[in-house]
Amino acid sequence: MTTTRILVIGFGNPGRLDDGLGPRLAEAVAAAALPGVSVIVDYSLQVEHAAAVAEHDLVVLADAAVAGAAPFTWHELPPDAVDAAAFSTHVVSPAGLMALAGEHLGARPRAFVLAMRGYEFDEFGERLSPGAADNLAAALAFLLPALAAGRLAEPADGVVRT
Repeated sequence: MTTTRILVIGFGNPGRLDDGLGPRLAEAVAAAALPGVSVIVDYSLQVEHAAAVAEHDLVVLADAAVAGAAPFTWHELPPDAVDAAAFSTHVVSPAGLMALAGEHLGARPRAFVLAMRGYEFDEFGERLSPGAADNLAAALAFLLPALAAGRLAEPADGVVRT
C-alpha cells in the first residue's frame, strides 16, 4: 500500500497574536504524528519551500485571514494558478510557491489553502484571541481526520468554501 505524501505548511508570525494561527495549526498537526504527513512552520512562504512541495502529493498552506468568513475558508488552488506579482525573494504567495515547484522542479501536487479567520493583529503577544482559538479548533476538527485518511476534499456543511 502506498501512503499519500502530504505536506502542511503553517505560516505567520506567532508574536503578532492571531497571525500565529498558521504556525499553531502546523504545530498541532505535527503533534498528531500522522503517517505520511510532513510539517513546516515558518514566518512566511519561502522560495526554498518549493523543494519540499516537490516531494509531496498533497500540500496544505495554512495561514491567518484578517478578513473573510469564520471559522475558515478552504479552497483548492487550480494547477495553473500563478501569481506573477509573487515572484520575489521577499514575498511568495501560495500560487507562486506552487508555480515554482512546477516550473523548476516538475512537481504538480494538489494544493489547498486553509485561511483561518483571525481578529487581533495590531499588538505583540504570543496568544490567540478567543475567536481565533475557536476558529483554529474548527479547522483542526476538519483537517486532522482528512489528513489521517490521506484525502483532502471539501469540508463538512457549515464551513465556508471559496
